[in-house]
Amino acid sequence: MTLKSLYISSWVFFVFGLSQVLPMRTKCHLHGKLIERSHTLLSKAGGRFPPKCIGEMVQIPFPGSVFRSIKNTEQETGVKLAICETLNNIISLFGNGDLPEEYDSTMLDEFQHIIFRLVNETSRCTMDIKVKSEARIDIADRKKLLRQYFKKMAAVLQQKSFSFCAWEIVRKEIIHTLRFILDHASDSLFWLNRT
Repeated sequence: MTLKSLYISSWVFFVFGLSQVLPMRTKCHLHGKLIERSHTLLSKAGGRFPPKCIGEMVQIPFPGSVFRSIKNTEQETGVKLAICETLNNIISLFGNGDLPEEYDSTMLDEFQHIIFRLVNETSRCTMDIKVKSEARIDIADRKKLLRQYFKKMAAVLQQKSFSFCAWEIVRKEIIHTLRFILDHASDSLFWLNRT
């Protein structure tokens, strides 16, 4: 066999191999370990909630129902989409003004990188999800509740001029949200070698 024919046959096998792999649909995975890591990073980036900010606390009702399902396929899809929507909203909030210098910038950068990665990985395949018409109402309701929740956080930031305490209120809410997802929606997450 000549070098040229070996080269051509290598390309044929390469192209054939790609044609077998590319058409396969990939399964959407919300990686639980990454959500767990993002929760830890955000918790440590600013430490404990500062006493000087307690007087500035505001009530932001948490929409825990958006992360619950009765274990049917449509509702589990709704929970996954709610988690994706949450991650998108977190990205929007953190792109919404200067972050406090008091935060550990390395941890905060890694946190934002993980959230961005999760959104990128899941957004491509969640657009292709087909849902039954009755499930669309459930999904729309979940999105609406999340939109209101994150709008209130954005309003706190604006009303308090993106102050350190405003960011602490938002950080506390996001930490709570990520913990709630880990505790109550972990069945909707992908866990590799969960211990």
